[in-house]
Amino acid sequence: MTGNSRVTLYPDGKYRWVYEVSMLRNPSILFDVFKVLGIAFGIVWLFVLLLTCLDGGFTLEGVWGISSVFLILFLVFVCIGFVSYLIVAWTYGWKYVVLFTMDEEKIVHQQMFRQVKKAQVLGALTVLAGAAAGNPGVAGAGLLSATRYSSTSVYVHVRSVVPRRCLHLIKMKQLLSRNRIYVSDEDFDFVYDFLRQRCR
Repeated sequence: MTGNSRVTLYPDGKYRWVYEVSMLRNPSILFDVFKVLGIAFGIVWLFVLLLTCLDGGFTLEGVWGISSVFLILFLVFVCIGFVSYLIVAWTYGWKYVVLFTMDEEKIVHQQMFRQVKKAQVLGALTVLAGAAAGNPGVAGAGLLSATRYSSTSVYVHVRSVVPRRCLHLIKMKQLLSRNRIYVSDEDFDFVYDFLRQRCR
């Protein structure tokens, strides 16, 4: 991560910061890709084993035969997933740029377009801060239109807050969704405590 990404309190009462995740140095997103692949293959493998058992063909040799085929397929898909991840990282310019907005009720994770540079996002935040005395909603509308992915965690619905300091990551889990909060070392404890104290 480069540049100034410190958590800043703006005049509208919300904390904001921009974080650039290096998609080559920080493997947290890649871990999620492998996790999804593993869960998908595990479900299909169990389903096939169940069908085999119901069909009356359950033997240790049969289980090993099915499992070995799935293991080979899984390794192939892991390689494909890794190459796909590298292609996506390349199209993003090797950086996953995120704007975070945090207040007393929720935290919003907004992925920025790959064309939007971090300096432009920080500049837009400066405009937002300057306009906060007047109409911050209008000033923030242009910034929000530059995003293509947004994930919101409302504290009352959060079931767990899990810190991963070595990855500069705080994972927030809700019933049907997950959120990833990236924050620099200097502000990690502040953001983690802020979120932990407001979640049940």
